[in-house]
Amino acid sequence: MSVQFTYGVRDSEQAAVDAVIRFVSKKELIPGDTAAQIIQPQIDDALRALHAKGLFKADAEQIEVMPTLGLYPSAHIVFVGLEQDGGATGLRLAAAAAAKALKKMRAEKVQVLLSEVLLEGSQAKLGAERSAQALTEGLLLALHVRQPLKREQNERFTLKEVAFVPQAAATTPEEAALWEQGIAKGKLYAEGVNLARDLTNLPGNDLTPERLAHHAEELARELDLEIEVIDEWSAAEQRMGGLLGVGQGSINPPRMIIIHYKGDPGSEETWGFIGKGITFDTGGISLKRAEGMQEMISDMGGAAAVLGAMRVIGELKPAINVIAVIPTAENMPSDRAIKPGDVLRMMSGHTVEIVNTDAEGRLVLADGLTTAITRGATKLVDVATLTGAVSVALGTQATGAVTNHEGLLKQVQSASERAGERIWQLPSYPEYKKQIMSDAADLKNSGGRYGGTITGGLFIGHFAEGLPWVHLDIAGTAWLESSRGWEPKGATGVMVRTLIELVVHHE
Repeated sequence: MSVQFTYGVRDSEQAAVDAVIRFVSKKELIPGDTAAQIIQPQIDDALRALHAKGLFKADAEQIEVMPTLGLYPSAHIVFVGLEQDGGATGLRLAAAAAAKALKKMRAEKVQVLLSEVLLEGSQAKLGAERSAQALTEGLLLALHVRQPLKREQNERFTLKEVAFVPQAAATTPEEAALWEQGIAKGKLYAEGVNLARDLTNLPGNDLTPERLAHHAEELARELDLEIEVIDEWSAAEQRMGGLLGVGQGSINPPRMIIIHYKGDPGSEETWGFIGKGITFDTGGISLKRAEGMQEMISDMGGAAAVLGAMRVIGELKPAINVIAVIPTAENMPSDRAIKPGDVLRMMSGHTVEIVNTDAEGRLVLADGLTTAITRGATKLVDVATLTGAVSVALGTQATGAVTNHEGLLKQVQSASERAGERIWQLPSYPEYKKQIMSDAADLKNSGGRYGGTITGGLFIGHFAEGLPWVHLDIAGTAWLESSRGWEPKGATGVMVRTLIELVVHHE
């Protein structure tokens, strides 16, 4: 989606817009002689009358679309409730609510009035750049929808122009420059998230491991990044037993994708981002239930998040090194598939007893971590739709985290707070590790129902070779049954912005 954003506009241009967005706080709706003007006296009176009747309370994300009837140089005003102390997340949510109203109105040219309440509140705490970024992200992320594959496509709504306009005080050139920087960053972050969403929404008969590698190659070529794609023959030479074991049941062979970003060649520090890329997961011989299995096209949501983040990192070019690793396979039942009781030898040399073939993501991620380490990664973050158990524990509201390094987790959590993506740490007591010890091998790939998210994470962490490591289980947050805030139904692109903030943002 290519939307033209500007900051500041001449009064003569107001008549050209289809709608005006005005964020409103509860305080502004209190009537009285000293009440500040919101838009225009008659319109303000009408809005306050709705408030008096309890119809518009300016609650967070509440919308009221009001026709101006010639009282203002645009046909409609979209009033949006704004949580005064909501920070960047509050701004994103308010902008997302406005975007949904614009979509219903099919408003193509829009003006966003920046009131003194907003500028003195959110912007004073966040700064102009972060405020601009949050508003831009909220608008663009909420407008993105999954494009169905139909014979006849419905006409798609397109927002074309958005102008951010300070409502009262004149701005300085320095402040205008900060707003423009924030807008540019917000657009780029949204592009990364929407790339991840589009990849995750692709059907499994389109996005095979080979096709995912093709998308990664196109991205690397566009950004002039070095990429390796290891096929099944090279994977066998490098003894990637986990990747090959999971992929051997499918006619579509697995791939190990490695993208190198070298923003600081002189540094020995390198981030390793590892994304689970199971392009479809039937559960293998330990077959899943038929109900809901179609959503398993989202089992490569971690891989999509890593690619979306690399899209932005490659554009922003921070002075930091990143190795992105995507182990990708299709988990299918067949006469060639791995079975419970099999023992696999992983790339690291460790052996794993298979007790459940539906616990396959940790197997490919284990080889993914080893691949990242052999390429020079010094700290590791893996992102994976790993366990259904995380949804039982946290629902769809938060991503679960397991770590061996509290300092690294604090960095990740700080990045997630700036991105507005919740992460909740789960314990990693030694007793949990005992659940995945095996009599037949070094490890077994499932510790049973109890603490399943934790034991799944600790299985992956076993292959971190003692390096700082954080595991992010996005099984509950990568795919939604209905839209909320800036996240649509279907793929959410969760953790893209957290990964970007982790390596780009410097406090």
